[in-house]
Amino acid sequence: MTDTPGRPPEERLPAPRPEPTVPAPADRFSSPPSVRKFELTPERAAGVVRQSASARWVGFLVVTAVALFVIAYYFYELGLPGGFSLARLSAEESAQQVTSVERGYNIFQANCARCHGANGEGGIGPTLNRQDKLFAHLSEDYLHNILVVGGRYACGDPHSLMPIWSDTGNPPGPLNYRQIQDLIAFIRSDKAEEFEVRDAALNEPVKNADGSVKTFHGWVDYTYKPAPDATPYPDCWKTEFAPSASAAPSGSASVAPSGSASVAPSASAGGQTVDITAQGIAFTTPNVTAPAGSAFTLHFDNQDAGTPHNVQIKDASGASVFKGDVFNGVAAKDYQVDALQAGTYSFVCDVHPNMTGTLTAS
Repeated sequence: MTDTPGRPPEERLPAPRPEPTVPAPADRFSSPPSVRKFELTPERAAGVVRQSASARWVGFLVVTAVALFVIAYYFYELGLPGGFSLARLSAEESAQQVTSVERGYNIFQANCARCHGANGEGGIGPTLNRQDKLFAHLSEDYLHNILVVGGRYACGDPHSLMPIWSDTGNPPGPLNYRQIQDLIAFIRSDKAEEFEVRDAALNEPVKNADGSVKTFHGWVDYTYKPAPDATPYPDCWKTEFAPSASAAPSGSASVAPSGSASVAPSASAGGQTVDITAQGIAFTTPNVTAPAGSAFTLHFDNQDAGTPHNVQIKDASGASVFKGDVFNGVAAKDYQVDALQAGTYSFVCDVHPNMTGTLTAS
């Protein structure tokens, strides 16, 4: 059939389908009708239910696990109530503080101990471990300023023996800002806490001869409170042990303004004189003899210029039986010591406990 003119309409394209239209017979599915049933068998329905229940349980367990993790992490970050555990940041801060103190100990021993003593007991420089000084005078700000500016900050002396330690000073010193912080952390560390001595290069604990770890304690007693009538500590340490006539005991030598001692009065008739000399932060007379059963004069010669010393005598139990006044050298004083029983005694400098000697009463 074509659409050529002249032909009958039924022979033209498109050829119309006669009415009514009847759909062509054809099956939509090739499978048998029994296969096309959509009803679930009892076994299949039970399986679906079981799978759905298992999925709900799995979801419940996952949600529970996530909730428990969030709660645990919350208390890990903030700590348990009642102080049962520290917050993570607080624990990390405490650990870093311990590390800072231990590093500061090595810095102090390498740079400061020569003048201030291994334990801050003083020497060429002032005492640092005294509680009255640590209470208010040796604050973090004060120590930082001293290390950055030098001794001129304390006494206004441009020729002070205390140098500038910070590399930001003028002229710059050998310590960077982190080392300055570690040094201050050591000086201000808690006396009640024990720290490990660590090798500065390896950061490994230093061992004693018996294999135990060498330790040290801080200096600051945070329970200390000065007496209500205590004299404020001077801003300049040079006046700490300034000798005065009123402070000198009866019969002792007075100290001339130039720092040299005036001639001491002679010992009482019949009394014996025992000579002790200090020089170079040590007793150069470590073994002396005194009469037993009678009072004697202890002539103490302090040969360390500008350095405070004294003599304290202790018995075998460590109890003090005599304590002399502290004074700066170069100077000398005569102490009057009451009679001692026969035996062996030790004597020590209160300002420098590493200075020791032996006195034998016989």
